[in-house]
Amino acid sequence: RIILDGVFNHASRGFWQFHHVLENGINSPYIDWFHFDPERLNGTRRWGAYPSQEEEQAIKNEGSLKVIGYLGWWDLPALPKFNTDNPAVREFLFRVAEHWMKAGIDGWRLDVASEIDDDSFWQELRNRVRFINPEAYMVGEIWHEAERWLQGDQFDAVMNYLFTSAVMSFCGGKHVDINMVNQVGGLKDRVQSEMDAPKFADEIDRLTNLYHPDITYSQLNLLDSHDMPRFLTCVNDDLPSLKLAMLFMFTFLGAPCLFYGDEIGITGAHDPACRKGFPWDESAWNMELLSYTKELIALRRDNPVLRHGSYKRLFSEGHAFAFAREFEDICMITLFNVGDKSNTITFPFDNIIFKNHPTIIFGSDTKFWMDNNHLNIELPARVGLVLRV
Repeated sequence: RIILDGVFNHASRGFWQFHHVLENGINSPYIDWFHFDPERLNGTRRWGAYPSQEEEQAIKNEGSLKVIGYLGWWDLPALPKFNTDNPAVREFLFRVAEHWMKAGIDGWRLDVASEIDDDSFWQELRNRVRFINPEAYMVGEIWHEAERWLQGDQFDAVMNYLFTSAVMSFCGGKHVDINMVNQVGGLKDRVQSEMDAPKFADEIDRLTNLYHPDITYSQLNLLDSHDMPRFLTCVNDDLPSLKLAMLFMFTFLGAPCLFYGDEIGITGAHDPACRKGFPWDESAWNMELLSYTKELIALRRDNPVLRHGSYKRLFSEGHAFAFAREFEDICMITLFNVGDKSNTITFPFDNIIFKNHPTIIFGSDTKFWMDNNHLNIELPARVGLVLRV
């Protein structure tokens, strides 16, 4: 499947209609496509599309509309913001979406979706897209709780940074670089250092109940992206933290999303370091991590229960956590010990589907036994595993 990134909130300085206004001012038919300063449109002041150092400094204090003559996204001169209240702009953008749907794409990732603060815009876009492909996937870039956009008439999911924050807090633990993470606006004060298992389980319970179940099963779960430091960098290059986080993502509800290069151990701090090019020289790859990632992908693909199954919290104590996924007559249990010491966990299995003697299908062999209707399992430090029962 191919999903395109739809940036419908703003254009670039090279956008034809924007350039037409810069060249023709008030005489351009596109003056209402963006947000312009009337003085510049009338030619009494020059445009500042390529601002001087003095203008760049002034933008920080006075904003782009006043200093360079038009409103830029986050006052960035390179990104003039559309006036999406203009019917002509809306129709232009909707036709862009329709064009690519007809070309065969399978959905849209919608950039800075909350900054087009107009439900009717997204509702119409969804109608246009779904008319062409009723199965199209529409995911919005929204970093916070997003009930408004997830009522079934706009997006199927959002980029689930709430998931990111919880998983980083639990799996990263004491390895998390809180100062770095708090510089990411959407993660600020959401990530905790050394979140224990009960708090993590409570947050996951909250997230699984935040939206309609259909939405929860469609959420785009991610560990990092082009807009934040790499997960591995956020946890001070601690590889077990990343592996534990990936295990949770691939066995949990929702759609797992890997940012290119995480599977081979790419690091990178804030933009642009997080967006650096992929290293095609395989000698730079962490082959063990690549193999681990492939095994997780195969595990999810080969077991429908991990894609369609229900979620059930089984154990959360100290640094250990376990949950079950159940589908039809199949049950799988994912277990974690994010602590630095081995841990034996025990939980009853009378409230889950239990047909066979448990089998470890992912992770290292370890000791486990059953007594008094309870499953007991020894978890080494900083590992996770998956059982089929």
